[in-house]
Amino acid sequence: METKLKKTIFLVDDDVDYIIQMTQMLENMGFNVVSACSQKEAEEMIDTVNMDIAIIDLMMEKMDSGFILSYRLKQINPDIPVIIATAVTSETGIKFSLEDENDKKWIKADLYLEKGLRQDQLQREINKLLKI
Repeated sequence: METKLKKTIFLVDDDVDYIIQMTQMLENMGFNVVSACSQKEAEEMIDTVNMDIAIIDLMMEKMDSGFILSYRLKQINPDIPVIIATAVTSETGIKFSLEDENDKKWIKADLYLEKGLRQDQLQREINKLLKI
């Protein structure tokens, strides 16, 4: 009987409560979760985490921590799907889109999502990016 290996999600957010909530949700979906609570911690872990996909908060130590981390992940492994999950638009009114060519040049994420997604929506987006 073939054993299906669980996919691993690298979850990075400076909100510990959000990490706990998301870890539970992602594990309920059948994923392994490895988490970091800051851009700095995530950068220290990048080379050792065997991830299939990353979900990164945008604003952590700096306003653009998620963009910087996404860029560094893509430098190491361009095939790893990266989701930027943030509440920045609802908090600041600043909008980002991966549909705009100018944004695509500097945002190295595969998907940009506003926080507060339902579990079924998130699972659909992850499955699309992982092609499962």
